Amino acid sequence: MTLPILVHKGRVDAAATIAAMRAHTDARIAATAPTDDEIWLCEHPPVYTQGLAGRPEHLREPGDIPVIQTNRGGQVTYHGPGQVVVYPLIDLKRLGIYVKEYVYRLEHCVLQTLEALGVTGHRVPGAPGIYVRLDDPFGHAPLERVPPSERQGVSAPNAFQGLGKIAALGIKVSRHFTYHGVALNVAMDLSPFQRIDPCGYAGLATVDLATLGVHVDAGSVAQHLGAKLAAHLAP
Repeated sequence: MTLPILVHKGRVDAAATIAAMRAHTDARIAATAPTDDEIWLCEHPPVYTQGLAGRPEHLREPGDIPVIQTNRGGQVTYHGPGQVVVYPLIDLKRLGIYVKEYVYRLEHCVLQTLEALGVTGHRVPGAPGIYVRLDDPFGHAPLERVPPSERQGVSAPNAFQGLGKIAALGIKVSRHFTYHGVALNVAMDLSPFQRIDPCGYAGLATVDLATLGVHVDAGSVAQHLGAKLAAHLAP
């Protein structure tokens, strides 16, 4: 089993990194011999990225923060210092899985990373990403045990009542090669999220580990998440 190569990029410009991922993926598509999978670990200066489904009205007050149009799935999100951004560049055909399973594994690795820090993450059906219960981020009760009037889900009157989003997910798959990925909030200025509708949901609260009282170095979180992803995305 050959693990994907972890590539630590440091703090890099988002637009340049997205262009580099796209060029890297195009080169893999054109290659006549198998190419190595990689997982890029990085952090971006303040920037909003808009996905293919993004609508202008969800960018309410971007102000002086640049906005980048991308070809990933999903809508608008914010990237900034103190957030771990992970871009898996994976050959799904070689791995033998389809997109649904790939997304499940990405989310699973984020859940495991949070669990190692004592935080319980949750999935919300129909809303990619990972969420925490703001009233009890360290409790282990699943969302399914919440009273029916408070249950989560995109069909509920308030799908995210009592929840905060701690990790966003947006991917692109081209000829079975993946790019873009997942962003996990560690210790960042969360105020830019208040100037958008995160992931297209008005009023969706966002949270980071520091706000939950978990003070940890972003680099160590990146290393842990990267290692988890490498293990779960190896053929």
